[in-house]
Amino acid sequence: MEIIRSNFKSNLHKVYQAIEEADFFAIDGEFSGISDGPSVTALTNGFDTPEERSSPDVKFVCQSSSIDFLASQGFDFNKVFRNGIPYLNQEEERQLREQYDEKRLQSNGAGALSYVSPNTSKCPVTIPEDQKKFIDQVVEKIEDLLQSEENKNLNLEPCTGFQRKLIYQTLSWKYPKGIHVDTLETEKKERYIVISKVDEEERKRREQQKLAKEQEELNDAVGFSRVIHAIANSGKLVIGHNMLLDVMHTVHQFYCPLPADLNEFKEMTTCVFPRLLDTKLMASTQPFKDIINNTSLAELEKRLKETPFNPPKVESAEGFPSYDTATEQLHEAGYDAYITGLCFISMANYLGSFLSPPKIHVSARSKLIEPFFNKLFLMRVMDIPYLNLEGPDLQPKRDHVLHVTFPKEWKTSDLYQLFSAFGNIQISWIDDTSAFVSLSQPEQVQIAVNTSKYAESYRIQTYAEYVGKKHEEKQIKRKWTEDTWQEVERKRLKTQSISYALQNHYYHTNSLTATGTVEKRSLSPSPAEADLEARVSGEISDAELDQAESCAEPVSEGRKKAKKLKRMKKDLSPAGNIPNSPAKLFEVPDTW
Repeated sequence: MEIIRSNFKSNLHKVYQAIEEADFFAIDGEFSGISDGPSVTALTNGFDTPEERSSPDVKFVCQSSSIDFLASQGFDFNKVFRNGIPYLNQEEERQLREQYDEKRLQSNGAGALSYVSPNTSKCPVTIPEDQKKFIDQVVEKIEDLLQSEENKNLNLEPCTGFQRKLIYQTLSWKYPKGIHVDTLETEKKERYIVISKVDEEERKRREQQKLAKEQEELNDAVGFSRVIHAIANSGKLVIGHNMLLDVMHTVHQFYCPLPADLNEFKEMTTCVFPRLLDTKLMASTQPFKDIINNTSLAELEKRLKETPFNPPKVESAEGFPSYDTATEQLHEAGYDAYITGLCFISMANYLGSFLSPPKIHVSARSKLIEPFFNKLFLMRVMDIPYLNLEGPDLQPKRDHVLHVTFPKEWKTSDLYQLFSAFGNIQISWIDDTSAFVSLSQPEQVQIAVNTSKYAESYRIQTYAEYVGKKHEEKQIKRKWTEDTWQEVERKRLKTQSISYALQNHYYHTNSLTATGTVEKRSLSPSPAEADLEARVSGEISDAELDQAESCAEPVSEGRKKAKKLKRMKKDLSPAGNIPNSPAKLFEVPDTW
């Protein structure tokens, strides 16, 4: 069943029902292969670390070769832009909801920054001199409307957003009952205000209608994100083939920007998707590794139709036409996700043949497949086969690897010539002036390093030395950033303390001489809350906290990230545990 913008809302309940009934989900995104650069090999290195491989640029890229390939496969680009389903990530949704809340505050007579206490009586709005005539004319028209027995509605002329705000605030104070105010748009997208004469019951009914309409508009804007959130909240197994980029794009587009730190990315991903399984990694691991020669999705699907595997029989419900694997539709996201699911079922059922007695069907909740959970296949990394989302990644020795720097003019042939005395080598370019060189024998490494001691045009160091220097540089940069932040934070705290004291003095002084002045409520947490949170994050000293207890809470980027992850954990923690089933027979190895 194809769901596009025009039928998304009407079929959303069917999607929710399918999520509720599903044992697992298979996903695929078709643009994750597009890269920014001359070639994939130029952007990736055989000795990348998982942290380096998980840091894509945030940009929309139209790579001509990939676009040409998709076009040759019959990809309909018009459908993407014309019929694509809208979506918002969590931050965009939050901002939109705040805009609606602000709009509602204005219609109730409170500006976006007013935060009026519930016990404070409404006061006349202050109208700028140049707008007084305009507002007086509006009030006069409303008086005429209220006196008229024939007219029930009044359409004001289109005006600016600031004028509409003044109208809302003035009418909310001057006419708390008896009228209903709404904003509409003309065909030319000009916004104007409609005022209706209503009794209290009708006013409340219209307000409820307006609120329901706003909620519907919000849900429409959130769009496809609602589906991703439902899948995440289900806590069920999500399957993909070579799915690292699919997962990264999904988290980034539907939740929040990816963090720079690898451990934060792992924590965020497992908050969103607590159980992931990569069929490419599964097919590359025992007991499949020796009987599956090609793990590309198309070839894997063909191999799993043959002995010793038993492909599943698929029956589609009425009204839901299924794909036919006899007619390949590769590189269509739905088809690729479909055969990924078939591949998983075939491999999972094959694991059941090792039990005694053998089991024909192995469910997505079986402990037999747990060893493959949350390990995402890493393409083109020589000795780290997967990214482990639930713990530290494999740490290969790489004691046979050298890091070489050289002039920009050098080519691959120059490197082969330099290391010609060391037999077979492998070269992995990093950039125009550096590369990793892998020797066949680790004992040759020190000999190669010694030969470069007196060289002028190139330098050779061991991989361990390279990593050590890189770690040093990172620590220095981090320390500099932390020291700079602490200095900025001290200055900000000092400024806030002075500002807060002046505000207190201002409000105290003016409260004796001016009536009707509304003091803004503090939006900061209590000192105890700020103290606890800062002590946990370790970002502010106890002495600084004691000085700043009466000031607004300093919010750092690190704290924002920690709070965001905490919220995601709370919102997305799946209920229940995996039912008990047969014990593990297979392990994804720690070495490859």
